[in-house]
Amino acid sequence: MSRDVIITCAVTGGGDTASRSVHVPVTPEEIARSALAAFEAGAAIVHLHVRDPKTGLGSRDIDLYRELVSHIRARNGDVILNLTGGMGGEILFGPQDAPLPPGEGTDFVGPAERMAHILELRPELASLDTGSLNFDEALYATTPSWLRAMASAYRDARVMPELEVFELGHIELAKQLIAEGHIAQPALFQLCLGIRFGAPATPEAMIAMRNALPAGANWAAFGLGVQQMPMAAQAVLLGGHVRVGLEDNLYLERGVLATNEQLVAKARTLIEGLGARVASPERAREILRLPDFGR
Repeated sequence: MSRDVIITCAVTGGGDTASRSVHVPVTPEEIARSALAAFEAGAAIVHLHVRDPKTGLGSRDIDLYRELVSHIRARNGDVILNLTGGMGGEILFGPQDAPLPPGEGTDFVGPAERMAHILELRPELASLDTGSLNFDEALYATTPSWLRAMASAYRDARVMPELEVFELGHIELAKQLIAEGHIAQPALFQLCLGIRFGAPATPEAMIAMRNALPAGANWAAFGLGVQQMPMAAQAVLLGGHVRVGLEDNLYLERGVLATNEQLVAKARTLIEGLGARVASPERAREILRLPDFGR
């Protein structure tokens, strides 16, 4: 298997994980430091959220994104930045007899607010969750028309969307957006496996989702928790790329909390053990055709 595999590190995420591991970075400086350590370990792409430094919870504060990107770019111009476009879609309903107004913990805004930091900072990549899904009792909600607006805005800003898909229907919606011209080909997909009530982290689910992708698409995959490395190996064997990191998994092995750079190093060993090569940022840009995107 002589091919190049891109490693993405999902550095911190937006979930309540900072209370569960001392290694989950919270402040923009901590997130930047962890992202750069992951880059040194072999990650060509870093997928970035920000967190409220006071609470440790996920945030949409554009000032925090400005600070984070500034910290990284002051030290490193090579790593590919992938800012999340997924915050601001979560609804927690009230009781069954009075579901509205939404309950405490809801963070639900329209497309303009979800991507304000992306359109200002213009990273090379930004995630785009291409469908709605139940996250336990929370609903992550978006609509086809909102996705059309976001995809078109990404395109106009010359930001390549990383299409995050959690089940087969999301792929069908993404293909419709491609057919309508809102997303350029070859598109980049992230197969998200193991999220409760989404596609399971199994070889069968990954194969089904890979087979549903449009011809010529680039794709990567991840599994949550204990399935992170098994799904990384499966992605390599099936011709995809790899995502690891503390957004998806907190442990290096049973009972041992991980750092981002340790997870990237473990993925690198796995990839090379399967006979593939870890792609440099320069090579990753070639594979994804980033230099020509939107030109």
